[in-house]
Amino acid sequence: MNAVGSAEGKMVGPPLWLLAELTYRCPLHCVFCSNPLDYARHGNELSTAEWRRVLSEGRAMGAVQLGLSGGEPLLRDDLEEIVAHAHGLGFYVNLITSGIGLTESRARALKEAGLDHIQLSFQDSTRELNDFLSSTRSFDLKAKVAGIIKGLGYPMVLNCVMHRYNLPHVGRIIAMAEAMGADFLELANTQYYGWAWLNREALMPTREDLVHAEAIVDDHRARLAGRMKILWVSPDYQDARPKACMNGWGAVFLLVAPDGAALPCHSARVLPGLDIPFVQDRSLSEIWYESSTFNLYRGSAWLSDTCRSCDQHTHDFGGCRCQAYLITGAADATDPVCPKSPDRPLVDSLIARAGGSSSIVAQPLKFVPNLARQLALVYRTDANSRERCDAEDRAHG
Repeated sequence: MNAVGSAEGKMVGPPLWLLAELTYRCPLHCVFCSNPLDYARHGNELSTAEWRRVLSEGRAMGAVQLGLSGGEPLLRDDLEEIVAHAHGLGFYVNLITSGIGLTESRARALKEAGLDHIQLSFQDSTRELNDFLSSTRSFDLKAKVAGIIKGLGYPMVLNCVMHRYNLPHVGRIIAMAEAMGADFLELANTQYYGWAWLNREALMPTREDLVHAEAIVDDHRARLAGRMKILWVSPDYQDARPKACMNGWGAVFLLVAPDGAALPCHSARVLPGLDIPFVQDRSLSEIWYESSTFNLYRGSAWLSDTCRSCDQHTHDFGGCRCQAYLITGAADATDPVCPKSPDRPLVDSLIARAGGSSSIVAQPLKFVPNLARQLALVYRTDANSRERCDAEDRAHG
């Protein structure tokens, strides 16, 4: 514990989980990407030396788990050097990747550098939908990479973001993971931030979709007990239960973005008025313990009366600030997914709008020219990000 306290006088512990977003560059164009819509503004990337310093400072503070993500972290030519440095510091090092660019020789080099764990993402169990959702021909490459990961003895961890288009395939996705010899499968229902927020009406499933899919997951989980662990990340919109976002703001999680911005969560850039600290200007310790950004929603002093009077606030920590802002326009509002929130009707309205284009969902492998346009899907591309930046600039004069 550090001598610096939170707003209510409690001691602040160290960041145990450090996420290094090494780059926003990515070969995929996923419609549910969590990267900021205006990532084109943040093209500068920390140097190798700067990343080494950040990791050293984080480990000295007590961080033990390191995630390397992006964008696509394999696009960094210095990835092996970063991994070796992190391993030498004593981190458990996890690579979060699309797999694009992971050859057998590079996977071997990363293992020799000390990489502990690779989490490989798929968009679906079928080539057609996988490639449609990422707007790239990537399925066959991902399948090959899965074999490389397994062959080199890494823990086999697969991840698939779930939404209305691939929920009907959840049984097939589990079967694919089983056939690939996965040790863990994370079925992460879409969190509506970044590009997923922009595409929310197209991606949002119905409650019936989710109930049906979860029942299938439960059946397979029982069947595969002891062989493959399946993690189902519940959708808080439909569950009407605030998630313990990052286990509390500024409690255990610290993200460093490609340009050096230090953030309490993946989407904090969206919040207006944050005085975002940068690792080029301040030490990681000073940022974590003393910056206004990390102390803003730390602890419980900031909670609304609705949250503070609820016996769940020590478990959900008031829910998600970015979600509260995106839906209500107020970052300090009660998380609107909560039934006690006066803004819960806004969430119910979003869910009620789910279910359009049902004929396409019923036949998710049948794609037609200009389907993305028909579904009003916006892909995560550099051009689309620049367009968002230009629109924001025009709006602000």
